[in-house]
Amino acid sequence: MAATEINDKRSPDEKKLFELIEKGSNEAVIGHVKATKVKVDCLDPKGMTPLQLAAFRGNKELCEFFLANGADVNSNFHENSYSALMFAALSGNRDVTRLMLEAGANVNHINSVNRTAAQMAAFVGQHQCVSVINNYFPSEEINYFTKPQGLEKEAKLPATVAPALCALVNFTNLHPVKISLFLQSHPELLAESGKVCLVLSRLVEKNMKSRAINDVLAIKCHFISTAVRLAAEARNKDKEKSLNGWLKSLMKGRDEDGFMEFQERLIRQSLKEFPYVSSALLQQLVRQIAPVQIGQEPTALSILISAVNGQQFAWDASEGCDTCGEAKAEAKCAKCKMVVYCNQTCQKLHWPTHKKFCAQLAEEYKKEELRKQKEEEQEKLRLEEEKKKRVEEDAKKEISGDVKDQDKSEGQSVEANSSENDRLAPELSEPSVVSQDSAEAVPAQSKECVREDCDKCGATDGVISESGDAGKAVKECEDRKGKIES
Repeated sequence: MAATEINDKRSPDEKKLFELIEKGSNEAVIGHVKATKVKVDCLDPKGMTPLQLAAFRGNKELCEFFLANGADVNSNFHENSYSALMFAALSGNRDVTRLMLEAGANVNHINSVNRTAAQMAAFVGQHQCVSVINNYFPSEEINYFTKPQGLEKEAKLPATVAPALCALVNFTNLHPVKISLFLQSHPELLAESGKVCLVLSRLVEKNMKSRAINDVLAIKCHFISTAVRLAAEARNKDKEKSLNGWLKSLMKGRDEDGFMEFQERLIRQSLKEFPYVSSALLQQLVRQIAPVQIGQEPTALSILISAVNGQQFAWDASEGCDTCGEAKAEAKCAKCKMVVYCNQTCQKLHWPTHKKFCAQLAEEYKKEELRKQKEEEQEKLRLEEEKKKRVEEDAKKEISGDVKDQDKSEGQSVEANSSENDRLAPELSEPSVVSQDSAEAVPAQSKECVREDCDKCGATDGVISESGDAGKAVKECEDRKGKIES
C-alpha cells in the first residue's frame, strides 16, 4: 500500500470531493459541497486543496466557485510548497491564472525548488501565462481614480468603467484589432473615452516618474490610450455610431501583398508620440523599428509585443489568429487552409482582404502538401534501407561468429591431438637396448642430456646435463656407454 494511502486521513466526503474534481463534473462538485458542507480548504495526502486541483485542471468555473466560498488562494500546505497560482500557470489557462491574481495570489511565492509561478510556467513552455503574471495590473490601481482625491469634486473615472479598463490594461495581446473588438463589446469605455485616456496618461506619468521606473507598463498604457482615442474618434464620425468602419480600416490590406499598412503606421505613430523620449525601452524599440521598411519583417507590432511580453510571446502571437493575433487559434479557412482565426467574427473581418489571395494560397498549400508527402516517402525509404542494412550486417556478424566458433573448435581439437602426440612421442621413439648379461632395458638417450650429440648417443664432445655439472654429465655418459658396449 502506498505511503499516501496510509497517511490519508480525509473523510469520505472529502475523498469524494477530490474524485469529482478529477472527473471534471462541475455540477456534481458544487452539489456535493452544498449537500455535505465539506470544507473547501480540505487537503489531500499531498497537501493540495480543491482550489489548487481545480486550477491545475484549468477549470475556471470551479475555481470561481471555491473562491466565492472562501477558499484560500495562498494556501501553503502542499508538500512541495506549490501555490494555486503555480498550478494555474502550469495548466496553461490564462483566464484561470488571471483569476488567481485577481483573488490576491502572491506572485513572489517560491516552491521547494526556489521557483516562482512565472518561472515554473516558463519552464514548461506556458509563455502566455508568464506574460499574464508579469503584466498583471491590480484593480486597486484603477479603483483609486474612481474616488475624488483631495479637493476634487468628481472622480476622474466612473466606477462602472473601472472593471473594463482594468481588464484592458491587463491585456497581453496588444493587437489593434483585439483592442478594438474589446472596445466594441464594452461601449462604456468609448462613451467615457476622454476620462479613460486621462487615467491612462496618469498611469504613464506615475510609472515613468516613480523611483522604480516601469517603462514597459508606461509604453503599454500609452499605446492603449492611443487606440482608445482613435477608435472613439472613428466611432463619433460614423453615422451609425459603431466601430465597423474603424475595424475595416484596420483590416484593409495592400493590393499587392495584403499587408495591413494602417496598423503598422498606427503603432509607429503611437511610439513617436510617447512623451518620455529618454526611456531606454523606447530607444530600443526605435532602433529596432526604424531600419525596417513598412511591409517587411519584423513588424512594429511583433517588436512591441516582444518588448512588453517577451520574445517567446511574440513567436506565439505570430502563429495566432490572422485577424486579431490571438494565440492558439485553430479555425482554418476551408478553401486555402493557410490562415487561421479565433472565430467566425475574425474570419468575416479578414475576408475582404483575404479573398484576393485565397486561391493563390490554396495552390501554395497543395504544393506544400505534395512536398511534405514526397519528403515523408523519401524518409520512409531511407528508414527501410537503413533497416535492411542493419539486418544484413547482423546476419554477417552472425555467420562470422559461427565460423569463428568452428575455427576455435577445430583449433582446440588440433591442439588436443598435438598434446596427445607429444605425450606418446617418447614411447614411440627408439626401442630399448637390452644387455647380453642382463635383461635390464637401457634407453638409447638419457633423460639428463640436453643435446642429442652427447656421449650417451655415441658423441665424443660431452654435454651439460640439466643439473649444470658438465663433468658429471660426461662421466655418466662414458659409464653408460661402457655398459652399452660391454
